Amino acid sequence: MVAPDPVDARLLSVVAELGRAAVHDVAARLGMDPREVASRLVALSATGLPLLVGVECDQNRLRAALATRPVTPAGGYATPSGPYNVQGYPPPYPQPGYPYPAQPGPPPPSNPFPLQTGPPSNPFPQPAAATPMSTWGPPQSSSWARGDRPPTAAPPPQERTQPTTRTAPRTGGVGATLLTEGLEGERLAIQLVEVVDPADYLFTAAGYRLQEGERSVVVHTELTNRGSVPFQTLPDLYLVLVTPDGKTISKAPVSLSSRPPHRIGVAPGETAGGHTVYVVPEATVIGSVRWSPRPDEESRALNWTVDS
Repeated sequence: MVAPDPVDARLLSVVAELGRAAVHDVAARLGMDPREVASRLVALSATGLPLLVGVECDQNRLRAALATRPVTPAGGYATPSGPYNVQGYPPPYPQPGYPYPAQPGPPPPSNPFPLQTGPPSNPFPQPAAATPMSTWGPPQSSSWARGDRPPTAAPPPQERTQPTTRTAPRTGGVGATLLTEGLEGERLAIQLVEVVDPADYLFTAAGYRLQEGERSVVVHTELTNRGSVPFQTLPDLYLVLVTPDGKTISKAPVSLSSRPPHRIGVAPGETAGGHTVYVVPEATVIGSVRWSPRPDEESRALNWTVDS
């Protein structure tokens, strides 16, 4: 197999670290355009790498959105940003010496917008209120990628910084519910429901195989969104196991049919549960489970002690 270029190498390194993540999350970590990340991942998955590129949506809302959005003559769907082709990319920009290809259909009128010779007699009035955002959500956000929930306006500053989550304990044991805040001011309550260690019987029942000297661990967590700001990522994206010497173990890119995984996004007032799978060396001792909105956000991290 031909070695990937440096950009592909960095992309694969981030994917290997996360195990499972949305395209826009990977793009944000690399500072790249999500469309370029998606195209590179699709191309890399066709080279024989153990890489699966998928998509998730709310089927009913997506069908409803498609029913209200006409198909453009070029074969793409009309979106708030303009027509896109069936691959999801906008038409190419014109380059010097390369005009746009001819499009089927009647020619445009010779002068559809006459030149104004003075100030307009009836300028466009400013709208009284902002136009409601499309249910497709803001570009490059989880709601845009999935289209499953309309975005919610951010709460006033005093609600985004509730002192209760800052003074609440950030440590506990298995079964404890701990309070914290997300990166966008989301008020979260996360419970470590169960730690199954070892979980080899669940792992093998799902059709996976452990190598000699390995064991599997399954962690069950529930996240409740206590505020009015949607939580728009995977609840267990940075849920890790921690050994007594401080080494962290990230989740494995697998899911079990008997223990369903987390799904992206938790709306205000909702509680979402899921199971996270880990594969560790058989002799590894698990000292605690840690959740954080981002690895470098220690001030918002939660820790649950696990009895060995």
